[in-house]
Order: sequence, then C-alpha cells, then structure tokens
Amino acid sequence: MSDHKELYDYRARLLAKMISASQEFCTLCREAQTGFDPLNLDGWNLHQIAAHVRDVNEMVYGARLRRSVGEEHSVFQNFESDAWLHGQYAPDESLEKILGEFSANVLELVGWLETLPPEAWSRLSRHEVYGEFAMQSWAERSLAHLVQHLKSIQEHKTTI
Repeated sequence: MSDHKELYDYRARLLAKMISASQEFCTLCREAQTGFDPLNLDGWNLHQIAAHVRDVNEMVYGARLRRSVGEEHSVFQNFESDAWLHGQYAPDESLEKILGEFSANVLELVGWLETLPPEAWSRLSRHEVYGEFAMQSWAERSLAHLVQHLKSIQEHKTTI
C-alpha cells in the first residue's frame, strides 16, 4: 500500500506544480516589458510564447489527457509549433485575455485530473511519432512544456 501512497503523493505534487508553474508563468508575463521583442534565437516574443503555451495546454496536452481517459487506443498527431504560429496566432489578442484563459484552463484541467480514479492515470494512448504513453505521461509532458517556456522567460529577464 505504501507504493500506492507514494504514487498518489507524486500525482498530487505534479498537479500542485502545474498550478504554481502556471501562476509563475502568468506573473512573469505580466511583469515583462518585452511583449513583442524577440526573446530567443528562433525569434518568438513573449506574446507569441504566452499564446502558444495557452493553446498547447488546452488543444494539445489537455486534449490528449481527456482523450486518453475517454477513448480506447487514442492516437495523437504531432503538433507543429511553426504551423500553429503561422495559422492560429493572433498578434492583436490581449496578453491579459491569453493569460486569463490559460489560468482558467489549468485550474479546470487540474480540478478534473484530481477527480480521476487511479486507473485512469495508467490508460494508454499512442503518439504517431513518439509511440505509446500512459495518461500520466501526458500530464508530466504538459508540465515540462510549461516549465520549458517559463525558464526561457526567466532567462531572458536576467539578461536584460
């Protein structure tokens, strides 16, 4: 039973980190003075990153989590960031709207994840490029994606 307790504790920490990282991300975005200045070598700016993080959280990882639980043998297509940037990014969308939607989505997603029975976290799905994943892996990858972008904003902030 202690193995289960450790796993449940890990999942609770994972969900808590999703919330805290999303709050930190939003705070840093609001504090930044570089909304449309490039933050990194690929030329993306803070506004683009914020919109990307919001959309990936909802349309990629959020969808994968929900489909992994709700469908048998889900298969997911690869997400292309540059295609998203050229096809769905809206530079005139307010940063506050983006961050508000992102925060609300994270809270809703975490609330849903907290209600799932333990076996739901082990449900399998497949990515067309990277292979098979348990639902828990999608939650971990979602957090890793957020932390990656959080770090890029933190690093940029320390260099200006």
